[in-house]
Amino acid sequence: MTDITYNLIDMPPTAVAVGFFDGLHLGHMEVIKEAFRHEAASAMFTFHSDTALPKREKIENLLSNDMKLEKLAQTGLEYIYSPDFDTVRDYTAEDFVSRVLVKIMNAKTVICGFDFRLGSGGGCDAEQFKRICGRYGIETVIIPPFSLDGQIVHSTAIKNLIKDGEIARANRLLGYEFGYEGEVIYGNRLGRTIGFPTINQLFPDNIVMPRFGVYKSSVEVDGVIYRSVTNIGVKPTVDYKDRPLGETHIDGFDGDLYGRTLRVSLERFIRPERRFDSLDGLKEQLARDKSEAKR
Repeated sequence: MTDITYNLIDMPPTAVAVGFFDGLHLGHMEVIKEAFRHEAASAMFTFHSDTALPKREKIENLLSNDMKLEKLAQTGLEYIYSPDFDTVRDYTAEDFVSRVLVKIMNAKTVICGFDFRLGSGGGCDAEQFKRICGRYGIETVIIPPFSLDGQIVHSTAIKNLIKDGEIARANRLLGYEFGYEGEVIYGNRLGRTIGFPTINQLFPDNIVMPRFGVYKSSVEVDGVIYRSVTNIGVKPTVDYKDRPLGETHIDGFDGDLYGRTLRVSLERFIRPERRFDSLDGLKEQLARDKSEAKR
């Protein structure tokens, strides 16, 4: 995927959804839907999700940039501009409007969320942004908070749920199942010796880390979705001390997947990660986990 994703030459008048959109959750989708309600062509400006923002010490996205662009392509947006943050890092809010929205995107309408921030230190809020756009003849639509089950749908709230292992609740606010992608790497192949072969993937360091533990999950292999059980953590029973792994047992699949990049989706939390005194104890628990995941 390139930073400038597609269709940025000779753009017609556009209605542009503007934001970081790090999760494309249900609140974000309300902003995107508005871009289709205007006579202009639907468009989006969003930052490259794998770029660190100044206010963050560590990137903790809900989606990788590739997964984000894949989901955006499914929305039907006609134009997307997704540059690296460094290319606009020093822009003032007025620079952004004049140099990006006007000159590149030919914006006639812009849409943002109620909590939109722009410029150095996030000093320009949605209302200030609206006033600046107005000086360039651009209509601005500010989308109010979107609530579900009495809770405002917000990236920070969703990330906190994921960190607490509340994956089912997080998925409801996301509108899809939280997951990750990674290359299948070689492990110690212990799972095969106890009847539970697994795929091992280093957990992406730019995705929010879920609570360590065992999850009901699913894995897509060659277009087929398989039920699975995933342990996220550091494998304390076998003294694994490297960076966290996603270790997944795929029900009904026994092929060679080494070197493949696969996507694992988490459905619900089953239990915390724990250390077992013996491999027999681990094997018994894995059987219980597999049975629980079938519910």
